[in-house]
Amino acid sequence: MIVMKFGGTSVEDAAAIRRVIGIVRREVGRTPLVVVSACSGVTNDLIHAAQAVRDGDEPRALSILTGLRDRHRKLIDDLIEKKGELLPSVDKLFNDLRNLIHGVYLLGELTNRSLDAITGRGEQLSSLIIHAAMEESGVPSAVVDARRVMATDRSFGAAVPDVEKVARGAREFFLPPLKRGMAVVTQGFIGAAEDGTPTTIGRGGSDLSASIFGSVLDAEEIQVWTDVDGMMTADPSIIPEARPINVLSFDEASELAYFGAKVLHPRTILPAVRKNIPVRVLNSRRPEFSGTLIVEQKSGPARRDKDIIKSIACKRGIVVINVGSSRMLMAHGFLARLFSIFANYEKSVDVVATSEVSVSLTVDSEEQLPEITRELEKIGDTRVARNKAIICVVGEGMKHTPGIAARIFGALASARVNIEMVSEGASEINLTMVVDEKDVERTVRVLHDEFFTGKD
Repeated sequence: MIVMKFGGTSVEDAAAIRRVIGIVRREVGRTPLVVVSACSGVTNDLIHAAQAVRDGDEPRALSILTGLRDRHRKLIDDLIEKKGELLPSVDKLFNDLRNLIHGVYLLGELTNRSLDAITGRGEQLSSLIIHAAMEESGVPSAVVDARRVMATDRSFGAAVPDVEKVARGAREFFLPPLKRGMAVVTQGFIGAAEDGTPTTIGRGGSDLSASIFGSVLDAEEIQVWTDVDGMMTADPSIIPEARPINVLSFDEASELAYFGAKVLHPRTILPAVRKNIPVRVLNSRRPEFSGTLIVEQKSGPARRDKDIIKSIACKRGIVVINVGSSRMLMAHGFLARLFSIFANYEKSVDVVATSEVSVSLTVDSEEQLPEITRELEKIGDTRVARNKAIICVVGEGMKHTPGIAARIFGALASARVNIEMVSEGASEINLTMVVDEKDVERTVRVLHDEFFTGKD
């Protein structure tokens, strides 16, 4: 049994959905669970509709819904001759959306709970259409509402799955049709609280849905189908000649996902790691390519030099916070107090560097930054630097290979790139630097040339 997740661009129109059906057809013998996102742009449109009605513009919100209804009806007309109950089902979803939008208008308030109920409709629409198209094309399939399986808490907008309950739901609702040899179509991103209230598990949550479903069903493989050939040696928008990476370790892929690689959501890998299930990143527009395989892989001194550096990732919009105090010198508890401030505000820290009397760290947004800064100033002199970026050089075995750091710093020195902060990951697979945001493209280019230009 395999899990096949198709993102929004992979199901964006009738031609894309036909490609998806062809891809699923060739995998029918492996018993696929097909996890689909909303069609490209639909979730954003639903958010815009919700925001418009929150601001009192109900006509604009309804106009957006009319456009979405027409788009989905055209999909149905292009793909399906025997529409059966499909059109009434789609119309009911849009009637529900109109009622939700009107309810927000009457209340004059858009809660996270209401937003979840609105945005989750995109996946329901795409899954109904894809299931019907599969059936008409001769691929035996069933559609299962993911809300019956993806049990979550009530943290609307970023709900946390209850994996034990998900496992029970998957066995109850996914396994019977899978055992009958059917391809099962379900939705990513959406779930439900214990009382049935719709939830979402956050943007990028379709990847996480697929990974969790695969882990609880002990899948042979989890496939993430997107619109690129795999995870790349650098961001193709910066390095057009960047190339796909054939194999990554779970740790390497996790680092790249967190530090800017947009192909995978950062949380995606974790459920697969726990079950040691391979994850393959593939291109639905070019299914003949083998993509990137992500597997368990341990670092060691035997790695070939050309395999050591796998990719150069970058993350913009970084804020550097420097806290200095002579009270740090030979004192205990200072770091605990400092990091407890970030914990109290539920603020994630990306990169940390310390000396005897100072700590430098990065965060990826300015949300609650004034409050955090006021707390930090109580324990030391605090300086904030904005418009920075993280550059992360990722590859297993870096620590066992002499000269890698020298090559990195030498290349950047030759290009006159100023490095403002350095941190080597405890996992031994990354070296992270902070540079000025205006230097991002030059930095990535220099490092990519150093490690990838001219290599086989």
